[in-house]
Amino acid sequence: MTLTAEEKVLPEIIAKGDYAVVAITKHGTQLARKIASLFHGSDLYYMKKFEQGDESERGITLFEGSVRLLLPDLFAKYKGLILIISLGAVVRMIAPILKDKKTDPGVVVVDDKGEHVISVLSGHIGGANELAREVAALLGAYPVVTTASDVQKTIPVDLFGRRFGWVWESDEKLTPVSASVVNEEKVAVVQESGEKDWWMYDTPIPDTIHLYSSIKEALAEKPAAALVVTHRQLEREEEDILLNGVLFRPKVLVLGIGCNRGTSAEEIEQVITDTLDGLKVSIKSVKTVATIDLKKDEAGLLEVVKKYQWEFVHYPPEELNKKKIAQPSETVYKFTGAYGVSEPAAMLSSGNDDLLLAKKKSGNVTISVGLITYG
Repeated sequence: MTLTAEEKVLPEIIAKGDYAVVAITKHGTQLARKIASLFHGSDLYYMKKFEQGDESERGITLFEGSVRLLLPDLFAKYKGLILIISLGAVVRMIAPILKDKKTDPGVVVVDDKGEHVISVLSGHIGGANELAREVAALLGAYPVVTTASDVQKTIPVDLFGRRFGWVWESDEKLTPVSASVVNEEKVAVVQESGEKDWWMYDTPIPDTIHLYSSIKEALAEKPAAALVVTHRQLEREEEDILLNGVLFRPKVLVLGIGCNRGTSAEEIEQVITDTLDGLKVSIKSVKTVATIDLKKDEAGLLEVVKKYQWEFVHYPPEELNKKKIAQPSETVYKFTGAYGVSEPAAMLSSGNDDLLLAKKKSGNVTISVGLITYG
């Protein structure tokens, strides 16, 4: 079989997430970058002519030629496709590769301005209806769902909180918990942290879904299933909630970090994991690493941030000095111009001066831990 010139330049498709975000226009590319940065578990694809220089670092795949040639591979390897391409073009391109509603991925289309998100294919079984709603909620767009029987407005367990970056601890109970939700059994939602605006319908939460602020309170009510949203490691007596439950990790932790120049990634990572274990919180709930501008090019720190795909922010000394800290250091000020690094950086990035850990020094690393709270 002879390959065309276009087929010869097609990239190898290596699915790291469950969803592919694809764009083919300049404006669509910017929108796709936004979606992929916020929608956890998605891989990003766009045309090479819109390359911005950070694609390799962010794991973005560039392609040339017609996106039509890319779609068969994407269909085979992803649970859902988020296409920022006109609806008519998508319909024409996917028609020859459709197989069965039980195996085809969910497909949603987003317009170039991000105003509408349309469920196109595999609405129920492929999850496109829920995917459309989640992406629309992320963008502040209008979801377009046309399935006549799609009237059960409830929680899509496998997509719960995904637009906020929430991740589950284990997918073992996704199916039975989803069954409890759709079968209208008594389901507990326990939320200790994370964004509160996860309900995305214009109707009240169903009577079968009960909200609790603690696992102890939920266990006393003996629910059939549970969705637990917390950054904490569960105590042994709380683990029964997961017999038919899914544990979600919201992105609410900020690590303020200072370190000596040349500190290895291994040492920084070890301090982070030891610290979080000591606080009994999950590393999966880390959202951001914050530091001083002087450390924005610190190789070891950047390596750890890249490994875990955390946000990385840095502040000038004068910004850090606006925060009141318990033990300002003249020595740190002499070398950095700031009276502290990890502590004020964690405060600034989390928006919360009440830290889970004010400051701990271990070897070449100083660490503080902040918690992002939502009203």
